[in-house]
Amino acid sequence: MTRALIIVDVQPTFCEGGALGIEGGNDCAKRIAKYALRHEDDYDVIITTQDWHIDPGDHFSDNPDFIDTWPPHGVADTTEAELHQVLEPVSIDYHLKKGQYEAAYSGLEAKCPSGQTMEDVLIDEGVSEVDIVGLALSHCVKETALDAARLRFLDRVRVLVDLTEPVSPEQGEAALEELAKTRVKLVHSH
Repeated sequence: MTRALIIVDVQPTFCEGGALGIEGGNDCAKRIAKYALRHEDDYDVIITTQDWHIDPGDHFSDNPDFIDTWPPHGVADTTEAELHQVLEPVSIDYHLKKGQYEAAYSGLEAKCPSGQTMEDVLIDEGVSEVDIVGLALSHCVKETALDAARLRFLDRVRVLVDLTEPVSPEQGEAALEELAKTRVKLVHSH
């Protein structure tokens, strides 16, 4: 049994003060960092994803609908797009980036600098179980979990619901309802 922790898009751009700040984002980042440090030995692999937009086309809009179009966020090579500073002490094995030239919600769309995809990494590392945390539950965490659940070589896919925050409470409830209909397990970190 090889376990991976996938930390999705814990970046200043999605925390208070960022371009798409989520209420509770900074506190969530701190909870994730604390959990990751306390449980490093429980995981064989720790992976992060980051929105890293260079020219994502109509994903960015001056008049966003906040469904399919958004204000500029996670702009490549900006401080807001870097990993949240609270994650610096965490021993991260793979840093994957997504959305350079298109919208990308799922961490399974992310790639290493070498071009390896998330699926490649999971296969190469022999991962059979994943725990997913990060921002935002209603979007990238949900899509990452749904894509992971489709990977038949994974025996277990869990979202640690207390280590994520939604864009809004309503969207968070909708995401949890959607995930509950799949093989994704919704659990708490303690």
